[in-house]
Amino acid sequence: MSIEKAENISENREFVTALARGLEVLRVCAARPEGMTLSEAAQAVGLPRAAVRRSLLTLTAMGYLSQAGRIFMPTPKVLNLSARVADLPLPRLAQPLLTELSRSLDESASLATLDGMDILYIARAETNRILAVDLSVGSRLPAWCTSMGRVLLSALPAEARNQHIPEQLTARTARTVTDRVALNDILTNIRQHGYCLLDQELELGLRSVAAPVRNSAGDVVAALNVGMHATRMSLKEVQQTIVPAVIRTASSLKVP
Repeated sequence: MSIEKAENISENREFVTALARGLEVLRVCAARPEGMTLSEAAQAVGLPRAAVRRSLLTLTAMGYLSQAGRIFMPTPKVLNLSARVADLPLPRLAQPLLTELSRSLDESASLATLDGMDILYIARAETNRILAVDLSVGSRLPAWCTSMGRVLLSALPAEARNQHIPEQLTARTARTVTDRVALNDILTNIRQHGYCLLDQELELGLRSVAAPVRNSAGDVVAALNVGMHATRMSLKEVQQTIVPAVIRTASSLKVP
């Protein structure tokens, strides 16, 4: 939910608007390690420049950002905010399963949740192979063109999906589906079949398979995936080997 919407719907007198704005500014800055200007930050959070400027200067004074001319960059202190993410209930429950899945398939396995228009990685078990997409806990990727993102989007009511999909769908590769009607058809298919197989739409040479993680009420609370080089196995082998393993692991993750 955007800060503007939160401010509009909040009826709690204890809601601290300045804090909410500051956290949102910190979030967008943390996602841009190369830094961003005041104008870029204001545009990213959709807030007035004056309010964003106060947040940037406060975060700089607190040591969470550094300033070089017009550029504000996150400092290592930002890492302290997520240093114990592995101890949160869901990542803690998932990590042994991800590790075992990664070991058995010799591929990287991840867990992510939906955060706005992005997926947020909250747990990961990696192999030594290196992909162009450098991922770790705290990484973000666009939800609409990732396997875990599509799984999470497919679980939403059709009318709610648009809040998590940008108006302009920019192709990441020649294979990326950018037609909204086609994308909605894909999401419907994912919901029906219980998994997503993404074939080189995010990055050429990268395939991934994702499945939903549900809580005890049956609600989708996260998505689990395995990513692999397209040259490692054929699509038929992926269907026969990776898909069942991912679905089995995701369904075995017991979330309260």
